Amino acid sequence: MWTSNTKKLIKELHSELTLNDKDWHKFKANKSLRAAEMLSSALSQIVNNGEKSDIEDLIEQSLKWIRGEIKDPGCPSH
Repeated sequence: MWTSNTKKLIKELHSELTLNDKDWHKFKANKSLRAAEMLSSALSQIVNNGEKSDIEDLIEQSLKWIRGEIKDPGCPSH
């Protein structure tokens, strides 16, 4: 159903939006970035035939970030 180009573009978007180890401390509390990260994960799951419940969970997590209902707990080692 999804073209290989669509899957490639979504993978690139997801890679671009996902926080890496270097940026995590800097952006871990950025609500918009964290919501976008969750939504790109959901989109990736959709085009790769992910489980409906996983997709719904990712979208719900994104909404919680947008609403300010959740915050990153931080590193347990700090």
